[in-house]
Amino acid sequence: MPAYFDEIEIGQVVALGVAAVDERAVAAFCDAFAPSWPVSDGAPDALVYAVWSKLDTESAIDWPQTKRLGVDALRWLRNPPAGELMRGRMTILAKDPVGDGKGIVIAQHDLLDEAGRLVFSCLTRSIFISRP
Repeated sequence: MPAYFDEIEIGQVVALGVAAVDERAVAAFCDAFAPSWPVSDGAPDALVYAVWSKLDTESAIDWPQTKRLGVDALRWLRNPPAGELMRGRMTILAKDPVGDGKGIVIAQHDLLDEAGRLVFSCLTRSIFISRP
């Protein structure tokens, strides 16, 4: 991804990677954080959020993103079963320069299952620096 603010394009779609919903991870998460959640119901919402957060963090590690201002409009559409492979993507919705050398980027993030169905989505606002 051309990650500098001035290179980012509205409508640009960026792959955030893939992650499997591991059966042991679901069971351990439920034991620790959602003891009343039946593992047979798939990954609880908080674990789905954690999977998205991991993909987002790992993909953006080398981007000139200096700050995440917000994560809004969180939506959970389904709870993927253990073994499901999920794919993350980010779509640039808007950008706005803020002073010299930086700007705010608004993006929609989606987590999709193997069939391409939406599992989770949210909107983010982040500050990116411009190319030096």
